Parts: sequence; C-alpha cells; structure tokens
Amino acid sequence: MNKWLRKSLVILFSIATFGLVTPPASLAITDKPSDDSTEKVSFSDDVIEQTASPVVEEEQLFEKEQILTNILNEAEEKSLLKFGDKIGGVIEDEFKEVILPKMEEIITYYLNEESDELFEHLEVSKPSGGTGEKIFHIYNTETGQDVLRFHVRRENRPLEGYWFNFHYHTYHDSFQSHKDLGSIYWDKNTPPNWMVYN
Repeated sequence: MNKWLRKSLVILFSIATFGLVTPPASLAITDKPSDDSTEKVSFSDDVIEQTASPVVEEEQLFEKEQILTNILNEAEEKSLLKFGDKIGGVIEDEFKEVILPKMEEIITYYLNEESDELFEHLEVSKPSGGTGEKIFHIYNTETGQDVLRFHVRRENRPLEGYWFNFHYHTYHDSFQSHKDLGSIYWDKNTPPNWMVYN
C-alpha cells in the first residue's frame, strides 16, 4: 500500500476514534523494513495533536456544561431562599414559569458568549433579607468582581397594589441600567420581609 495512503488512513482512523483506539497493524506506517519483519509505527506530531485536541475540547465542553448546570441550580435555590415561606408560597409557581427561565437564558448566554476572563471561576452569592433587592450576584472568585446581579424590587403601584419587579444588571455598564425580567403581582397589602420562614 502506498505510504501516503497508509498515512491518510491512520489519520482518518485516529480522528474517527478520537485517538482512543490504536489503528490496526495493517495500517502501520513504516520507516524502513526491518530484518525481523516487524513494522515500526511512527506518528507525526500533527497526527498526535489532531487526535488529542477533540478529546481535550470535549472535556472542556463537559466541564463548562457542569459549571453552567451548577450555577443554574444555585440560582434557583438562592431565589427560593430569598422568598422565604411567606412570599414563596404565593409567587413560587409564577416565578418558576415566567422569571426563572429568563434568568437561566441570561446566565447561559453570558457564560457561553463572553470570552472575558471575568467569566471563569464563578460562584453565586447569598440573597439579602429584609427589604433588600439582592436575589444573588454571580461573581469571579479570583478577582472578587461581580459579573451579573439579579435583583427584585418592591413596587407599590397606585390603585394596583404591590408588585415584585425582577431585573438584572451587568458589569458592562458598571451595573447602572436595569434590564427587566418581568413582574409578579403580590397583593394590595404590604408584603412581608424577604427570607421570612414560618
């Protein structure tokens, strides 16, 4: 078999199996025929890089997906912690149907699209109690800088009653502008403080 054809088959075989399976001996590339009729297999650096890189990329993708899954789970957990029993019992279902999917979409977008080093080594902060707006912040543990902030503001709309306005901020504009996620109606009566449990 021609030398270039063997090399091509070895490369194709290695790529198809992500370098996890050794090509069959019949495809082995020989430098020179030896006296004892055994063939020496030699792979160029290009072949090794081509077979190793898909495995490395796959591992990095899996790791990124794990980080994203953990952050999304923590985001939901911290949100429900913020609501407490009294508020959570009333708005939890609507929050999960309307607001949480938007939060997940925003977090997924930023973690997948941003190439900034700020979006490495991320963690989710704790919510604030009382009347504070903070649901959670996503921050870089190495720099201590926030990258995304998710808040909920109480609004007393005349003749309507109290609403919870969910929004987020990004580091792009130093967390100045409010990016709306939606609002959930509470009641005409003043809502209790956040993180109140029965």
